[in-house]
Amino acid sequence: MIWLSWRQFRWQALVAAVALVLVAAYALYLGSDVRDAFAAARSNCGTGTSCPQAMAELKAHYRETMLFLAAALGLALALLGTFWGAPLVARELEAGTHRLVWNQSVTRRRWLATKLLVTALTAMAVTGVASALLTWAARPVDEASANRFDTILFGSRNLAPVGYALFAVTLGTVIGLVVRRTLPAIGVTMAAFIAVQFLVPNLVRPHLMPPETATMAMSADAINRARNLGSITGGSVIGGVTLPDEPDAWISSTSPLLTADGRPLSSARFDACLNSPPRTGVRGTFGDTAVCLGKLDLHLRITYQPGTRYWAFQLLETGFYVLLSALLAAFALWRIRHRLT
Repeated sequence: MIWLSWRQFRWQALVAAVALVLVAAYALYLGSDVRDAFAAARSNCGTGTSCPQAMAELKAHYRETMLFLAAALGLALALLGTFWGAPLVARELEAGTHRLVWNQSVTRRRWLATKLLVTALTAMAVTGVASALLTWAARPVDEASANRFDTILFGSRNLAPVGYALFAVTLGTVIGLVVRRTLPAIGVTMAAFIAVQFLVPNLVRPHLMPPETATMAMSADAINRARNLGSITGGSVIGGVTLPDEPDAWISSTSPLLTADGRPLSSARFDACLNSPPRTGVRGTFGDTAVCLGKLDLHLRITYQPGTRYWAFQLLETGFYVLLSALLAAFALWRIRHRLT
């Protein structure tokens, strides 16, 4: 049965092997280029203020490339589910070829378990190698960015993509088993996988471990290090802050700018500093506005996950997808035995 499953799967495996060779070649090229650029940026760190600017330029230069590669890996995982998982059983049921096997000595559950095991293990192996190559190539940029918890980047590094690959194939197989038509199963699998990939980072990942809280004083220098001030809806909000003692922490939420007594800064005072601050000639991202706000003795309440929990989150999220896959596989084995004629 294993030999038959592998023989049916050999063309998909061949395509995956060719794609993996191309990925490896590009990753080696990109990794070498990134490391040369990182070494050049580090050479400026001995000149004082040039170091932060050089690192910022490095991150900006490769940011779009890293996001594109992460999105490409996410798309590849969705394709594994739609073109490896969904047709795995649906194609057999649609063509009626499953009856030939079921009339032999092979049981239904063994037939399904073997096909799913061969496909899922291959998908996990291919994804694991691709993820390792991408993680290696991007490591200098990831270290400079100190943003390993980024929603898109987190799912394209280290262990997490392996769990996604297992889930994608299992999900597609179960949908194909239920729908029993290849094309509808492909469409439903694609939509379902994308929905889960959107929901888990926003609804599940923040609650895998209880967050910590901190208070951060918002001096002019701290405000200048933020990425944005204000919002289209108004209000004294600030975004893209970094904890001084936890530069790689995952900040899940921040309060509005708070005054010394713990109350939100009024919109009138915030807008006054934002729109017409006293001229000081100070340079920086927000310049005079940062100086104006820095004189108001402001602070933030921040909810965050320490950077030291990164690997714990990788393991927990991978385990969550393995658990989902196990539940889906158990349902498939039950259904093929009791509900499918």
